[in-house]
Amino acid sequence: MFKGNTLEEKSWIMYDWANSVYATIIMAAILPIYFAAQHEEADAWWAWGTSLATFVVAVLAPVLGAVADYKGMKKKLLTFFLVLGVVFTSTIAFTDNWRLMLVGYIISYIGFAGANLFYDSFLTDVTTHERMDGISAKGYAMGYIGGSTIPFLIAIALVFLMPDNNALAVKISIVLTSVWWAVFSIPILKNCRQTHSLGEPPKDIVKQTFLNVGRTLKSIVTNKALLFFMLAYFFYIDGVGTVIHLSTAYGSTLGLSSTGMILALLVTQLVAAPCSILFAKLADKVGSLKMIGLAIIVYFLICGVGFYMGWSLEPTQNEAESAFDSAYLSVLPDANDDSSENYKLYNSLKNTISSSDRVEEAEALIMASKLEDAEKSSLTAAVIPVMEAVSESGAHDLALRRSNILFWIMAVMVGTCQGGIQALSRSYFGKLIPPEKSNEYYGFFDIFGKFAAVIGPALYGFVRAATGSAALGILGLMVLFAAGGALLLAGRKHLKAAEQEMTAREMQT
Repeated sequence: MFKGNTLEEKSWIMYDWANSVYATIIMAAILPIYFAAQHEEADAWWAWGTSLATFVVAVLAPVLGAVADYKGMKKKLLTFFLVLGVVFTSTIAFTDNWRLMLVGYIISYIGFAGANLFYDSFLTDVTTHERMDGISAKGYAMGYIGGSTIPFLIAIALVFLMPDNNALAVKISIVLTSVWWAVFSIPILKNCRQTHSLGEPPKDIVKQTFLNVGRTLKSIVTNKALLFFMLAYFFYIDGVGTVIHLSTAYGSTLGLSSTGMILALLVTQLVAAPCSILFAKLADKVGSLKMIGLAIIVYFLICGVGFYMGWSLEPTQNEAESAFDSAYLSVLPDANDDSSENYKLYNSLKNTISSSDRVEEAEALIMASKLEDAEKSSLTAAVIPVMEAVSESGAHDLALRRSNILFWIMAVMVGTCQGGIQALSRSYFGKLIPPEKSNEYYGFFDIFGKFAAVIGPALYGFVRAATGSAALGILGLMVLFAAGGALLLAGRKHLKAAEQEMTAREMQT
């Protein structure tokens, strides 16, 4: 993996190993599944929290990027956001209140995304134009190989070894995330340095920062290749980010097996590592934009599979949950109020509808509850017939099996192109911009990506809340991928001219 790389390139690549643990455990798998069990509409709250965090980073990105272009500022800002992310990630493990967990997640995500801005911009400092695709892809591959897979396996092992104390297993996984992220960030902080800058920070740094932001924005608008690429990136990376953030929350809402989803996401990491490198090698032969276009097509198909998965499952799920609600609330009418003492029992019992052993699990939960014996007897008499009816019909079980299989198919499809589209987008943009202003340009690159990530989760959350259908929220993502692909096609003349200019510049150097 590191053969032929410089110390600076190796240290930069290692940061993906360091921070990818956050993307897997906090953003994609362990925490979202656990959070989804804490509140009836947790997936919507998760989406809105993600939107708020990405909005904050998006607003700050160009200004922070302009400041970081001055000598010595890039490393300082990277360190600040890294520490912010690590500290607030660890705080999530020390509360059982879902609202405080959400606040910790929002602030930690601001730290994670902010640090990534300066990490991405360091690409122009640690390597050359002709090596950018390969180095960028190696970063993602290292993240998938180690930063995602190893701690993810430990987290999975904890969940399996502690089935009766799932909350503690999740908390240990969160602390592991903070420690892993902090320890493996040491190489980039120690060995990478800012080689391109605008010189020493001026005394009127605030004024100059905003003047620089204005000039860079004007340059982007007048450079048609940059403008078309960034607009396309705005749309397609929205879909990529939303798939990352909401896949397990979406699956949990549909009642899919938590264990199955976690294992499927592990397969995603394993598939993504070699595919990231493969994307970079193919990009050398056929061009980066063609490979990005291929990834967009694959993601469009993924959204179609995701929509069908939910659309085919929701009717049987809604029917079963409606019957459960009617039976349960006839005994404990206030139990679906999150301030009620029986709210957790209500959610736990409702989740058993998606289990193959739903009758036995429901009976065990009722017997283990703190209800009076008379209430236990009444609840058993009301709820168990519903569970038996769902089992006897078989329709819901069939839909669940089909949806679990489709989730695995989607996991493999995502693995083939997730790292590739992100790595090539990052390196292709790096080739289009002046290296001494990389932070500022990457700030706008980041704002386009982050504002897109505001729209995707918010759109999903709005449609989910308005229609009651999680599947319909997925349809919006298909539109976003289609828009991104259309913009790349519309700007292909300008992008082709920019590629020819890049080639000529490389030959001269």
